[in-house]
Amino acid sequence: MSVVKSDVALYLADVSKSVREGRYQISARKKNQDMFLDYVFTEEDAKNVILSLDVDDFSGVVKNEHPQHPEEVLYIFGKEITLLPRYGGNEEVVPLYIKLNKLRNQYVIVISLHEQEFPLHYAFKS
Repeated sequence: MSVVKSDVALYLADVSKSVREGRYQISARKKNQDMFLDYVFTEEDAKNVILSLDVDDFSGVVKNEHPQHPEEVLYIFGKEITLLPRYGGNEEVVPLYIKLNKLRNQYVIVISLHEQEFPLHYAFKS
C-alpha cells in the first residue's frame, strides 16, 4: 500500500485533533503497559509523543490483520525519546514503535506504543 507525504500529514492532523479532544485510547497490551512500568513515563508523556509525531517519523501502513476489521488501515511510526528507567540508571534514548488506528468516527486507538523490537525503515527520512 503506497502513501505519499501529504496523506501522512493529513492523517497526523486528524490524529492530533482527536488526541487533543480526548478521543483516543492506548491499547492495554502488555508491551504498552511495560513502557509505563519500565520507565518514568506517564499517560501525559504518551499523549505528547503522539502529538509530536511528524511525517518524517512515518514508517509504513498495513492492513489490520484482525478478521473482524479487514477494512481498517494502520499507520506505523517510530520516535526516539529520552527516558529515565523507573528502577534506577541514567536517562537513555529509547526508540519507540507506534501503531495507530484512526477509526471512521475520528476515534484513535493507539495499538502499539512501546520499545522497538527491530529497527524501522522510515519512508520519508533522508
